[in-house]
Amino acid sequence: MGEAFDAIREFMEKGGDVLFLVLLVTFIMWVLIIERLWYFRAVYKKDASKVINAWEDRKERKSWHAHKIRIAMISQVSIDLNKNVKLIQTLVAICPLVGLLGTVTGMIEVFDVMAIMGSGNARAMAGGVSKATIPTMAGMVAALSGVFVSTYIERKAKREAEKLEDNLTMDH
Repeated sequence: MGEAFDAIREFMEKGGDVLFLVLLVTFIMWVLIIERLWYFRAVYKKDASKVINAWEDRKERKSWHAHKIRIAMISQVSIDLNKNVKLIQTLVAICPLVGLLGTVTGMIEVFDVMAIMGSGNARAMAGGVSKATIPTMAGMVAALSGVFVSTYIERKAKREAEKLEDNLTMDH
């Protein structure tokens, strides 16, 4: 267990300070993703049942007024289903950009070393090169880890809203 922590610490040191920012963005993204997955699994079914039961308990479902109430019910559930989806997608898009920030800061470090020691000292430039490449790689991996799940969440929200709309029948 101690070896794993040492390896992570060493990786974070080689990647530089920007790697902590990548970690923070990724952590927030995954907290939001897990919250959405938990909502679909544990909360949404209860919310949908309440809306369906409230609609089925209505005596009249054909008037203009009833139609507007139905639209409002579907809209509220749709808002709940899509909560934080755009934020998750934004965080997915930000991950590679934060990684590129690491590229820029790492290259600045390389150029500083080159200015001081010349371009012949590869060992001195290696720290800057790793600070340029590791955050970029980490940002891309973080984005890839979230892109598929965020697409799944977006599609699931749309599909569940459509199912609910189909279940709220206008006849009665």
